[in-house]
Amino acid sequence: MCSLEKKGNIFILTLTGSGEHRLNPTLLDSIRSALRQVRAQSSSSSVLITTAQGKFFSNGYDLELVKSSPSSPHIMDAKLRSIVADLISLPMPTIAAVTGHASAAGFILALSHDYVLMRRDRGFLYMSELDIDLVIPAWFTALIKCKIGASMSRRDVVLRADKVTADEAVKKGIIDSAYDSAEQTVEAAVGVGKNLVGRKWNGDVYAQIRMEVLSDVLDAIRVGSTGSKL
Repeated sequence: MCSLEKKGNIFILTLTGSGEHRLNPTLLDSIRSALRQVRAQSSSSSVLITTAQGKFFSNGYDLELVKSSPSSPHIMDAKLRSIVADLISLPMPTIAAVTGHASAAGFILALSHDYVLMRRDRGFLYMSELDIDLVIPAWFTALIKCKIGASMSRRDVVLRADKVTADEAVKKGIIDSAYDSAEQTVEAAVGVGKNLVGRKWNGDVYAQIRMEVLSDVLDAIRVGSTGSKL
């Protein structure tokens, strides 16, 4: 599922295993439990890094589960909304070290962090909904609007369903930087984390500012209308 490691003031949350890290209720509960631990153990100046093992960061919601459980789309959406709200209110900077493919809800999970770093030798960012005849949930769209500044970049992501490589994502302003391997990506994230810890910001103040900046996202999360028909 996921593991949580603490190195000094840096928390590293890792989606474990070699699978696709599909966001089913069990994995979502595991991530939220880890975030509760991070919040409880955080000091005045901390950082969270989220990463994953294997060739996937996350391939989105567990669509196979939907076939056997008609209520699962609403359950998964509600749980991911809670996780994103937790990340937005977390009293510390957050970094996604994207070490593999991040698709649909997995892309949204990565975008929910303050900084996004990505490996360039494998993986892409992909909002797959258009290609599989799903409507993008309204709160996904709210987050994309806040996180991807250029209108043409947003168009390419949601209305072309482009599979965006790391180098392309840097050019489009979707991610901060790209690295040659998974190991280098995580190492770079730790380096960014150490620099942020060194600023010695008040975590509660940081969270309040972030919540104001992303208030439209929080409003959309609270409405809770998915818009999707899985």
